[in-house]
Amino acid sequence: MGNEAAAGTRRAVLIGCGIAGPVLAMFLQRIGITAVIYEGIDAPRDEVGAFLNLAPNGLAVLDTLGIRAEVEKYGTQTTSTAFLNHKGKQLGLNPAETLLIRRGLLTKGLREAAVARGVQVEFGKFFESVEHTGDGIVARFKDGSTAEGDFLVGCDGIHSKTRYTVLPDAPHPQYTGVIGTAGYTRSDQAAPADGVMRMTFCLEGFFGYQTFPSGEIYWFENYHQAKEPERGELDRTPHEVWKPKLLAKHRQDHHPISAIIESTQSGILGYPIYDMLSIPTWHKDLVCLVGDAAHATSPHVGQGASMAMEDSIVLTKCLRDLPDPQQAFAAFQALRKERVEKIIKEGRKTGNQKAASNNFQRTVRDLVLPFFLKLGVKATHPVYAYRVDWDEPTPAPAASSAR
Repeated sequence: MGNEAAAGTRRAVLIGCGIAGPVLAMFLQRIGITAVIYEGIDAPRDEVGAFLNLAPNGLAVLDTLGIRAEVEKYGTQTTSTAFLNHKGKQLGLNPAETLLIRRGLLTKGLREAAVARGVQVEFGKFFESVEHTGDGIVARFKDGSTAEGDFLVGCDGIHSKTRYTVLPDAPHPQYTGVIGTAGYTRSDQAAPADGVMRMTFCLEGFFGYQTFPSGEIYWFENYHQAKEPERGELDRTPHEVWKPKLLAKHRQDHHPISAIIESTQSGILGYPIYDMLSIPTWHKDLVCLVGDAAHATSPHVGQGASMAMEDSIVLTKCLRDLPDPQQAFAAFQALRKERVEKIIKEGRKTGNQKAASNNFQRTVRDLVLPFFLKLGVKATHPVYAYRVDWDEPTPAPAASSAR
């Protein structure tokens, strides 16, 4: 299972208890490194937010950790994804199986699994700065407390405070020109709980939904908006504003799209969609970034969570097999950069294709899309089939790797 951690790299400070934080903590535990997770919010928010489909490559990481069942209990299987046009005609089918799960419940399952294995999680610890002590680091938090470790890993998402603390000149996330909305409801107008996610290229946007075995419907919607919303603007937009706006956008689309939106009694949420191709370096001294803190993909290809999980196992292997953290961080970036940047570019391209602005474009799209969907399904296979071999040794980074 690989060598034990090198002497002097025995304690890690992890910033953020989302997806990467708990997964990384559990992998580090395997190689003898104690990781403590520090989360800025005061308490878990497990029931809020949108949902995602966790792909097979992400589920494989959970298999390696032995926690897949502990996470899967909070979701349901998507057995295939059907693509339709605004009239309800099926244009294609992707047979890939994924896990449909609320983001909050995914992080809950990961956090519970980590805590059950002895990982310490501290809430109300908003990260402010990090100092290097020569042979380690000291993290400082807004409440005045500190934490010491041999190294620090920023697992704090696309708007990472860690990133701009240690790399103040790093690029910022880019607004993709797409607004996402989502909701949860029940309706006898929707398709049954058959495991199929139905996604529609609508007249004024893109709509998808799936019915859970419990009868609850998870739905999402995307539409294009050139102007980037102000930070927090969509968070402040109430359900009573979202519902009529979305009904107006989808009144001419096939049944049951309007019926699903109409049946949603509360809680419609909206969010601007960002991505971040990468930054020149993911690490500096004894600080490293993982997941969305280092690179962020839009949700259009369903890989954000899986990329964070893959990062966690790869970084741990690097720390296991290489003599010092800085060398391990350089190897980690070298091993991951090409894969994640390719997926981020694919996500941006997919998002740009979700809306056709006129009848001619829609007609052309409906004619050619079945062909391109087949190519797309073929292209997703190497993404989904990717596996990180825990037992395989980590190669040393090239001398030119960024520091």
